[in-house]
Amino acid sequence: MSTGTYAPKPGAAPVGRMIAAQTALETRMLLRNGEQLLLTVIIPSLLLVLFSTVDIVDTGAGKAVDFLAPGVLALAVMSTAFTGQAIATGFERRYGVLKRLGASPLPRWALMAAKTLSVLVTEVLQVVLLTAIALALGWSPHGSPLAVLALLVLGTAAFSGLGLLMAGTLKAEATLAAANLVFLLLLVGGGVMVPLEKFGAAGDVLAFLPISALSDGLRDVLQGGAGMPWGDALVLAVWAVLGLGAAARFFRWE
Repeated sequence: MSTGTYAPKPGAAPVGRMIAAQTALETRMLLRNGEQLLLTVIIPSLLLVLFSTVDIVDTGAGKAVDFLAPGVLALAVMSTAFTGQAIATGFERRYGVLKRLGASPLPRWALMAAKTLSVLVTEVLQVVLLTAIALALGWSPHGSPLAVLALLVLGTAAFSGLGLLMAGTLKAEATLAAANLVFLLLLVGGGVMVPLEKFGAAGDVLAFLPISALSDGLRDVLQGGAGMPWGDALVLAVWAVLGLGAAARFFRWE
């Protein structure tokens, strides 16, 4: 009796292929979710257009869009890496999706890698769209693209760690409420739309928030033409280490 030939060959696919497939799935699910699309794309775009064309907030000397565009880019990173990821992962944990995926041939670390790559893909789309809108509004960016890229990566790592920490420790409903509340608070008090100088002495404390470090760092480079803002980069790096470390330690799959 001859041995049969099986097609496809039984067994798990290579890890790289599994990560790529899971990344594509995570990205499609995110882009198909109307609420997440509103949070990650529509709200930042509307804020950029509104505050750039209507004199609502005193953004200092120069064009308003030159101040606002870096802050909105930081907001886009936060909305995807923190708020969107926390809510989606929290409900996946509640409904047992993470538990089932954790029992599949896809390693748990590979699942988290796929989620991170999905966030990065979404952020690329956000940056392209927001940059096009800002340029149409008269934005004149300066500085090193490498410094901007480094800040965006550090900001993504920081917010991803905090988002996964929240999703892995709180109930889904609590994560939904807390993530949206944090988003609104940081939008108002994180230097995105309003300069931190407007908050007086409290601005010195708010400057250590990850959204403040990211928006100020991007503003130093893109508006001021500065080199790498090492102080802001250090703040983001500390948040990234603390957030990712805590998420790895306390994340519960069930």
